[in-house]
Amino acid sequence: MQATATVLVYSDDANTREQVRLATGRRPAPDVPLVEIVECATPAAVLTELERGGIDVCVLDGEAVPMGGMGLCRQIKDEIFNCPPVLLLMGRPQDAWLATWSRAEAAVTLPVEPVEFANALASLLRRKALAGA
Repeated sequence: MQATATVLVYSDDANTREQVRLATGRRPAPDVPLVEIVECATPAAVLTELERGGIDVCVLDGEAVPMGGMGLCRQIKDEIFNCPPVLLLMGRPQDAWLATWSRAEAAVTLPVEPVEFANALASLLRRKALAGA
């Protein structure tokens, strides 16, 4: 198992980024690596970090402004070679079809429910580890 995993968290709302940090903790599950979080408040910052490389999973806020995580997810899936898996934060469960349209690998609703979020994030980290093996 790798020593750490890097998780990019995009939201224009500092409270949402904090909810993600708290729900993640040091590691979302015992069988995944320790997590380092890279916070981004703008779409440009997300693109810069992804182009730099080293991101294992992206967590994108679908309710962010001026660009929501769903549109940003679709963009990075088109533009970033070997784009990391994406966990989308949605405002309503009825928006699950939009998460599918955006090509996100997983989605949970806001506000962040810690156990549901940690399970979804751990699942993506496991899948990423298997793909890299």
